[in-house]
Amino acid sequence: MEKRTMMGLVKQDRAPGAVYKEVPVPVIGANEVLVRVKASSICGTDMHIYNWDDWAASAVLTPNVFGHEFAGIVEEVGDQVRNVKVGDRVSGEGHIVCGTCRACRTGNAHVCPNTRSFGISAPGCFAEYAVLPASNVIHNRPDMPPELACLQDPLGNAVQTVLSGDIVGRSVAVIGTGAIGLMAIAVAKACGAGTIIAADVNPYRLDMARKMGADVLVNSAETSMPEAVRSCTDGEGAQVILETSGHPSAIRDGFEAAANAARVSLLGIPTSDVSLDLAHHLIFKGIQVHGITGRRMYETWYQVKGLLESGRLNLDGLVTHTFALDRYEEAFELMRTGKCGKIVFIHE
Repeated sequence: MEKRTMMGLVKQDRAPGAVYKEVPVPVIGANEVLVRVKASSICGTDMHIYNWDDWAASAVLTPNVFGHEFAGIVEEVGDQVRNVKVGDRVSGEGHIVCGTCRACRTGNAHVCPNTRSFGISAPGCFAEYAVLPASNVIHNRPDMPPELACLQDPLGNAVQTVLSGDIVGRSVAVIGTGAIGLMAIAVAKACGAGTIIAADVNPYRLDMARKMGADVLVNSAETSMPEAVRSCTDGEGAQVILETSGHPSAIRDGFEAAANAARVSLLGIPTSDVSLDLAHHLIFKGIQVHGITGRRMYETWYQVKGLLESGRLNLDGLVTHTFALDRYEEAFELMRTGKCGKIVFIHE
């Protein structure tokens, strides 16, 4: 039988850039599903891969179709699949885990040491078709637009970051107003946070943060972020720090801006080592630090669904640009400028 082909965006070489080329349509196994991708979106991780920094060189398999945020329609299911059927509208959890290690067996599969990552170390979704284990499939309501449905993966990152500790009534500083930072602002607001402070160096993104619900905007290129945070929290600092930028100086400022006994949730991925004054900024302040990766499987997905269906979570205006996949160079260059919100590829 002649093999089918499709167009896909491939991380071909271990160097900056990508190639839009013809590749084979994935062949599914007995417990897998084939999804026709209808929409996919660019994540900060995809920028790491496209730019090919040290983190990407250490984690990414090449050559490989990348991209991990998507929504689509199931076109084929394996012989052993019982929870998914052809025609289902779906997204997918990107952590492909072993299911048998201690982490998986104790409710911590999101940090399974044997994880293969969709679009990073396994083929992803920047293509006409994608393949996933049936156990990773997330069902979407038929009336959910694909350009919203494909955002649930990064929204899950924001939800886990916000809800990894108490949030109701607490002052919150969101450091970094990229897409996940913007989502974190909206989630914190929907979940009853107190004063929400957004910090970034990008005026475009700070304006978006205001629209997402931030009460205080701090341009940390123009003012000391820790001082600005203390000035609007009665000198105490923020009770919750949500760090989504990954920039070393922003991470250090976040710990300095944290109140005593605060919770600091770290999601942003630094591309190099980060030095911290552990004694003064963590130990003596009694800081609780949470490392955030992906979404808790599958608790976070149910929280995402609940928030979306409640109507209290406002993501209006988050998607600022859409492109066809073959315009990827334009899309990634726009992403690089920071003058955008979420960028979505519409797959015809």
